[in-house]
Order: sequence, then C-alpha cells, then structure tokens
Amino acid sequence: MHNVVAVVLGGGQGSRLMPLTKYRSKPAVPLAGKYRLIDIPLSNCINSGLKRIYVLTQFLSVSLHRHIRRTYRFDNFSGGFVEILAAQQTIAEGTDWYQGTADAVRKNLRYLTQTDIEQIVILSGDQLYRMDFSQMLDTHRKSGADITIAAKPVHGHEAEGLGVMRVDDTGRVINFVEKPKTEEQLSSVKMDPAWIDSCGVESNGRDCLASMGIYIFNRQVLAQALEDTGHQDFGKEVFPQAIDQRKVQVHLFDGYWEDIGTIRSFYDANLQLARPDAPFQMATSLSPIYSRPRFLPPTRIDGATVKGSLVADGCIIEPGVKIENSVIGLRCRIGRDVTIRNSIIMGADYYDSPNGRSGNAENRIPLGIGDGSVVEGAIVDKNCRIGAGSQIINSQNIVDGAINDYCSIQDKILVVEKDAQLSPGWHA
Repeated sequence: MHNVVAVVLGGGQGSRLMPLTKYRSKPAVPLAGKYRLIDIPLSNCINSGLKRIYVLTQFLSVSLHRHIRRTYRFDNFSGGFVEILAAQQTIAEGTDWYQGTADAVRKNLRYLTQTDIEQIVILSGDQLYRMDFSQMLDTHRKSGADITIAAKPVHGHEAEGLGVMRVDDTGRVINFVEKPKTEEQLSSVKMDPAWIDSCGVESNGRDCLASMGIYIFNRQVLAQALEDTGHQDFGKEVFPQAIDQRKVQVHLFDGYWEDIGTIRSFYDANLQLARPDAPFQMATSLSPIYSRPRFLPPTRIDGATVKGSLVADGCIIEPGVKIENSVIGLRCRIGRDVTIRNSIIMGADYYDSPNGRSGNAENRIPLGIGDGSVVEGAIVDKNCRIGAGSQIINSQNIVDGAINDYCSIQDKILVVEKDAQLSPGWHA
C-alpha cells in the first residue's frame, strides 16, 4: 500500500439530511452514539493498511476538521497521514467551489499525481460499510485494469437511485447507466444472476450490479480523465466515457453497505445497529471502527430499563427511565420516568455546570431530556434542552413539514435540531 493514496470526498451541502446538516457537513454527522460518518471510510483505510489519506472538504467543515485533527494522528515513522484539502482559491483553478465529485478531485490533482503514487482510491464520506481495500486493489492489479469500481448485487427495484453496470464474462464493464429511470435503461444493464453466482457471490435472484461509489484509478488515467475534460461527476460523466476508452473492471462486494443520504436512511441504519442481530457489527476486534478518545466516565444507570439499545459513554440515566430500540449518544442526561422508543438521542458536546444550568441564564432548561418526557420515532440532535413532560412524538402522523424553528418532520420522523430548547410540556 506504500504507493497508494486514498481520497475521501467530504460531500456537498447535504440538503437531504437537513436539519442534521444545518451546522455540520455530512461526514461530521454523529453515528451510533459515539462515532461520526467520516470514521467509517477512514477506519476502512487504516484496517486495509492504507495510511496516506486526503479528505476533501467544502461545506460547514469546522467540526469535521476538528474531529479529524483530534483523532487521526500517525507516528513520525509510519509515513501515514490524514490530511484535509479544503476548497480554496487558487490561480490555476480560479475561485469556484467544487462543482461535483470529479471536479473536487480535479482541483486537487497536484497532490494525487506525485511520481511515487501508482493508484488512487476514491471514497465517499457518508456511507456505512466494512471493506478490505487491499482485496479490491488485488482485483485491480491482477486484471490489468485502468479503473476498478466496487459493485454490490441488487434487485432491479433497488437500482433506481444507483449507478448500474453491465459487465462481460471477465468482469470488464461494458455499459454504465447512472440512476436508471425507465425499464429500457434498466434492461440495458441487467446481468444474468448465474454470472454473479459463478464469481462466488450468491445472487439470490439479484440481476443488477450497483456502483458503491468506491473507485480505484491508476494515477495517469485519473489525471487524463480529468485534465482533458470538464467533467464534474464520476457517475454521470467520467465512467460512461471511460468505458469506451479504458479498461474498467468491477470488484464484487456482498457485505453490508448503506448510503446515509437521507433522514430515513440515517434513522434506519442507526436503529439497525442497536439490534442483537445487527447487519453491521460495531463490536469486532478484526476491523474496528476508530473515533476520537474522549476520556469520558462510564454511563450511570439507576433503576432504568434498557432493551435493544446502544448507550454511549458519559450518560446519566435516572430511575424509572424506559429505553427501547434506541441509540443514546455521549453525555446524555435523561431525567426520571422518561420513555424513549425507536429514537436517536445524539447527546451533548459538554456537561452543564454543577447547578444544572450553563452560564448565568437562570431561565434556561437543563441540558438533556426532562422528567416524564416521551420521545418516540424521533431524532434529537446534540445539546438539546427538552423541558419536563414534553411529548416528542409525531402524534398526527405527518409525513413532511416544519413544526417550528427547531423541529420538523421528514418521512414521518420528527427531528429536533441541534441546540434546540423546548419548553416544559411541549408537544407537536
């Protein structure tokens, strides 16, 4: 891996994850109580032996930069680094923001095309999966490919929002359609499930190969594909042209993979992690997920009932609390007789002062969930102050819509945004 670098794309504005991305970039969104989304691709790189990593950032990136700076430090003798490449004004590229995934890489080619680099691994910063990139690199090198794309078998009805490929018997990509909308487009890239079975992956009737947004490029191929064109996006522009001019190979993957692009996908992925039979296991010594060491005290639970849930460090959970199928983040303070079901409570970045208030504002509600509150089917972002007896429930079964300046509903999920303060007895 000494001549391979990774590039993690920090993502765009993240409008589909609003309001979780109102004050932070997508890769900085908390995950599973104590991690951030960016920890997934960076951990996969480290576990694969890939320790030369660039992270491309642009939108609301302060908290992301801080997290990376505090977490990913290599010793002086390893040669490893995680370096941030923020959008910047330059003489060569002008003043434009990144216009897409390919454009973001183009504007940083000078760092990726040094003579000691042979391959570049390009990753997304907002996906949940576990992959050994050395296996994908082995596929790339043994096949003599110019470009390799990681692909997951999916059913046709799952392919609408993905890039879908058709390959020949050797695994070479011969057709690529980005987000097929019609049956005709989908038919042009459908595969024979028997071919997928022959590669050692059980198709189970799946007849489409979906791009996972994970790519390997040879250095010169990447430079030529971007320098000689105005392409802004890999899926929509770079790959359709590359298929005709280059050898583009597929690398099959059939483990858990989830694109965390919407409130619904974020909500579902987090709650799945709390299940005993979670499809993605956080607890493993073989390929751990890394994050910032915070040196928090153990969580204290006194007379509470917790079922099928994740509880992070530094929490205080009072008597009478019932928590079911939920994720409880760092430094959560949950008052007496609170009920939390099917919800994500992200916790806090700090503790209140000893008297339960922050600063001199005596009228402020204490940080955390007040006594007797009920939270069900909701996401409560960080540093929220929920007054006693509040009902954080979508009781009217609203699909989408704003409730007030701090709360909204998306896909029937009630979201309380960061730093919100809800008065005692609040309800939707």
